[in-house]
Amino acid sequence: MKFGLFLTLLLPVSGETLHYVINWPSGLSLGEATLESGKTENESWHFGFDLDASIPGFAIRDKYKSTASGAEVCSTELTKTVQRGTRKSEETDTFDQKAHSLTRQTKAPGGKSDYSVQDCARDALAFLQFARKKLEGGQLAPQQPVVLGGTYDIRLEFSGSETVKSNGKPVQADRIQATIKGPASEITVQVLFSKDAARTPILVRIPLSLGTFTAELTH
Repeated sequence: MKFGLFLTLLLPVSGETLHYVINWPSGLSLGEATLESGKTENESWHFGFDLDASIPGFAIRDKYKSTASGAEVCSTELTKTVQRGTRKSEETDTFDQKAHSLTRQTKAPGGKSDYSVQDCARDALAFLQFARKKLEGGQLAPQQPVVLGGTYDIRLEFSGSETVKSNGKPVQADRIQATIKGPASEITVQVLFSKDAARTPILVRIPLSLGTFTAELTH
């Protein structure tokens, strides 16, 4: 279950720390996720995403750290540590925006690869910050390739408005369909952004083979 990719669709705006509960289709809790962001005066961004979830006998723990720069939120580096049961992998992606290149370094057993990327290439965390900035102005981020381990093509579409409960209160939200296409898979998730100035993400619906999982904002 690729929760790391899906839940980055909840990226908060600068200076926020948001907490989510991850639920099974039955409504029972699967785990928790935390999303963080910050920005300095010189337009340097840093983001974080932590996921701690489990099914009987199988732990899922993801940690992502990202840095980016400029008003367009162009990536500079992404590091990720992913654990599935007893298996653990680590990776660092370094972006050279001037050369339009990406260097990927992995650990255990280790390897290094170079790839070509588009102008102002973004990892998933940087892309979602950029997407929220666009939503604040009533626009959608254009379709583009996004880096998170592999490269995924992401397309966003408006899908109407909806009233949902957040912390026990009804909240008006815009529903965004996010179609995520990888080399061998494609999935469309729904992300609901409140209509406040910050476009706070309050709910995500993730359709998987076992049913629709959800991530709900708690505080």
